[in-house]
Amino acid sequence: MAKLPTVAIVGRPNVGKSTLFNRLVGRRLALVDDRPGVTRDRREGEATLLGSDFRVIDTAGYEDEDPETLPGRMRAQTIAAVREADVALFIIDARAGVTPLDEEIARWLRSETTPVILAANKAEGRAGESGILEAYALGFGEPIGMSAEHGEGVVDLFEHLQPYIDREVEPDEGAEGEEGGPLKLAIVGRPNAGKSTLINRILEKERLITGPEAGITRDSIAIDWEWQSPGGDKRPVRLIDTAGMRKKARVQDKLEKLSVADARRAVDFAEVVVLLLDATLGLEAQDLRIADNVLKEGRALVVAINKWDVAENPSGLFQGIRNALDEGLAQARGLPLLAVSAVTGKGLDQLLAAAFEIREVWSRRVSTGELNRWFEQALETNPPPAPGGKRIKLRYITQVNTRPPSFVIFGTRVDQLPESYKRYLVNGMRRELGFGAVPVRLQTRAPKNPFGK
Repeated sequence: MAKLPTVAIVGRPNVGKSTLFNRLVGRRLALVDDRPGVTRDRREGEATLLGSDFRVIDTAGYEDEDPETLPGRMRAQTIAAVREADVALFIIDARAGVTPLDEEIARWLRSETTPVILAANKAEGRAGESGILEAYALGFGEPIGMSAEHGEGVVDLFEHLQPYIDREVEPDEGAEGEEGGPLKLAIVGRPNAGKSTLINRILEKERLITGPEAGITRDSIAIDWEWQSPGGDKRPVRLIDTAGMRKKARVQDKLEKLSVADARRAVDFAEVVVLLLDATLGLEAQDLRIADNVLKEGRALVVAINKWDVAENPSGLFQGIRNALDEGLAQARGLPLLAVSAVTGKGLDQLLAAAFEIREVWSRRVSTGELNRWFEQALETNPPPAPGGKRIKLRYITQVNTRPPSFVIFGTRVDQLPESYKRYLVNGMRRELGFGAVPVRLQTRAPKNPFGK
């Protein structure tokens, strides 16, 4: 695996470090409580912010105690975390203002070589304004006013973190880089769609337990393998088999709940997800829910219809599923759709070729010139609306990351830009910039106005 850039979150107890950690990693990994001192050990997680991947370390609250005591040993862990990090994110409580302990932490951080970004948390509403102003005195430049609990200020945070987390990722010794690394391919679907049987057929051996009973697979199983393409190239693949995902209301057993949660984590880990349908059942509402969740997670999606060898009226079935997918997943029309058979091996090479192809699109970066030429043409063809008679001015667009492709548009009055216009732009990118049916993320950003208040 590649060595990701690292961000260490530091500050005194109860300023919201774990809440911010959970927001950045996108899951409730760290315990959060109103009492100070809940976090003791360093907790690590992988985060993605506007498409940039990095590692986050949640640290214990920094306290001035004897090194032999528990708080002292916790402080030693915090110091170690900062020294191994690319950047320290120093959090204060905007409502409480700057305390003597904040000042002590600031003195310590200034003595370290790790760069520091200062954030004033709990700054929602007017209650935190004085605390933000006080924070300038800590000597780390302009503090970011934010609310980890409500998600306010995350784009500002990204702008400050970007120079440290958007660098070229260094591979571990002996590991392959991201682009040349194995294709992380997760197979998902309802119980008994044939996921394990399909993987066994791809591997050409009985690697996974299969049978007529639904729900045999409980854990997500990852298998490293090499695909020999029809052209003769050998390409590494990490295949991930997952538990069947039933409709939420039907999942009562605790073990099944854990299995479904594990399958969702496998989707987080994957680059490309294959949604496997059962040709004898067609496309059901649960399949659309699974597909929608995959796209919301920003993963590239391929849909495969299994058991094609026993399908009735194949051409009508295929066209019916094609139409239902385009209607039910309007945000990603034209998803790759293939017919396969885990029993006969039909369509498996085409399935793997489609997965590699869509990963390439998912990883694509458009040159600034090409992007802005397209943007100017899109605005000229269909200018933004003018709510209340005042024009929304969109100045330029930039691609902030890939995997999935993520863009930010800068302009004035962008908070009033309708969702329908954003959809127009995203559809144009898909059609004219070659992003097809991969998830595309689009954010808007207004320039800071020093006289805004």
